[in-house]
Amino acid sequence: MLTNNLNGANNQAAGNANTVVGQAPASETADMFTKLLVAQIRNQDPLEPSDPSQFVNQLSQLSQTEAMQSLAKLNSTSASVLESIQTLALGAQVGSDITVKTHSVRLDGTPLKASITLPAASATNTVTLTGSDGVKHDVQLGSRGSGPQTFSIDPVALGLAPGKYDIKVQTSAGALDAIEVIGRLDSVRMSAGGGVVLKVAGIGDVAPSSVTGFNGKSGASLAAANSSTAN
Repeated sequence: MLTNNLNGANNQAAGNANTVVGQAPASETADMFTKLLVAQIRNQDPLEPSDPSQFVNQLSQLSQTEAMQSLAKLNSTSASVLESIQTLALGAQVGSDITVKTHSVRLDGTPLKASITLPAASATNTVTLTGSDGVKHDVQLGSRGSGPQTFSIDPVALGLAPGKYDIKVQTSAGALDAIEVIGRLDSVRMSAGGGVVLKVAGIGDVAPSSVTGFNGKSGASLAAANSSTAN
């Protein structure tokens, strides 16, 4: 009976130790684990003492758990700091023109500047804008050589109503993955999920990973900034 009771206490102490390691903070875990380990040693069966290697394994598990908790906390802190730095850096670019790789645009009557990169000369190049109503509008770019090719989209000249349009480019060799559109960076904010979101004129909300270039402030933006400073 004595042996059974002692073994039961021994097993319960071990189980409690594992539970505490999994739930308590690191400092409390170490303190509670030590107390439970001492209780486990005191209540072991004197006729069948526990293998010392079990205690070593438990201490090793505690150290590993504390190390993992510290690493997770460090990674979380580092990610938060990097996001803050990224937000501040991008915030300094508000008002600048940036180049964004995109599959859609938001037209409001203002012409957009865009570009494509052709791997080889193409005799026919067609930009297709598809509105929310499913109607497609083609813009012929004509024959183009290889390399970067710039063009503009004038919604008024094309008779396009304001709204969001999917945009694709078809060349003689096939469709391009996406085009690059130049727009003004209007704002930088944090999303509900903690990520950074950029609001770009002519495009809408985009992720920082979609940005392919920073082009500085246009003449109009600089004039507005100088006027604001003067006032």
